[in-house]
Amino acid sequence: MPQSIREVMTSNPVILPATTPVADAACRMKDEGIGDVLVVDGNELRGLVTDRDIVIRAVADGRDTTTTTLADVCSPTPLVTLAPTDDVDDAVRLMSTSAVRRLPVVENGQAIGIVSIGDLAMERDPQSALADISAAAPNQ
Repeated sequence: MPQSIREVMTSNPVILPATTPVADAACRMKDEGIGDVLVVDGNELRGLVTDRDIVIRAVADGRDTTTTTLADVCSPTPLVTLAPTDDVDDAVRLMSTSAVRRLPVVENGQAIGIVSIGDLAMERDPQSALADISAAAPNQ
């Protein structure tokens, strides 16, 4: 039986309001040793911002990271998501067809986790180089 997303996802992702300044999100990513945060507008999942999004859509464009918000650099909508009851094969297919490396996991309209290509690599082939990299402690 295929593994469910709930079994491989990262639970309790960092979730920040869309109005959060990019600089604050970057500091939170550094403090938590993560490369992404989920972005909400009220209770609605608005998007996902990665460390790369911050570099490409804010820093490289010369934006002021203390006034530029996550809403300004957020991934474009519609956001592709998974349910915790979906299986790993669903995640692989969605990542491939949507050309994304991370998928928020949503249950009853609330973000409860995130699954990354590294999570899937560790599940599918724990001996792979990607799995080794994903399992390594953050380099801060």
